[in-house]
Amino acid sequence: MVITGASSGIGLATAKLLSAKGHALLLLARRIERMTELNLPNTLCRAVDVTDRNAFTAAVKEAEQKFGPVDALVNNAGVMLLGNIEQQNPNEWDQMLDVNVKGLLNGVHAVTEGMMARKAGTIINISSVAGRKTFPNHVVYVGTKFAVHGMSENLREELSPHNVRVVVIAPGAVETELLSHTTSDAIKTGYQAWKQDMGGKVLSPEDVANAIDFAYSQPQYVCIREIVLAATRQGA
Repeated sequence: MVITGASSGIGLATAKLLSAKGHALLLLARRIERMTELNLPNTLCRAVDVTDRNAFTAAVKEAEQKFGPVDALVNNAGVMLLGNIEQQNPNEWDQMLDVNVKGLLNGVHAVTEGMMARKAGTIINISSVAGRKTFPNHVVYVGTKFAVHGMSENLREELSPHNVRVVVIAPGAVETELLSHTTSDAIKTGYQAWKQDMGGKVLSPEDVANAIDFAYSQPQYVCIREIVLAATRQGA
């Protein structure tokens, strides 16, 4: 199994859970130390930026030589840079589109041909409730996550005749490093206030990892097309 963005948050929690269940793993992220420190068995860790298509593909080939064909991909790497559209640096738009959309496609490109040939495999794309509805200061981020939802559904339709599953996991607010990427202190402060309105409790990375495992662990003929999960008190 390949997990991107595996150095923190949802990716890290998913790596721990699936390793404990005996799966061989390829963990990809820019920060390799956090992955190697886990010292998980049957695990290959590589410092790969998902926007580097050649490096992504090379890492997958290396893992397949070591562990055998890729059975599943968890496209988890993502970046959230919130801001007012009229003030936000357009370079931040580029970064979100490159990681959240193109990076996801690079993962799909690296595994799809083999899965189709073997008539088996699972692609799990981590999206967001922001792929289903809008939020203030989220224009470009929402756009990338709507893209994830749309591409995933189209991909599912194309791969279903080949017995390959495509799953979307769409969490609400999760206690991860994602918000730290945002450069606006006012937006960060507003998020913390929103969190307090929910009683200070949002999803943990482990909550999302459990949803990923649930979808993946179904028989191959069962495709959980989408899981949307959020804290009970998250109204939006």
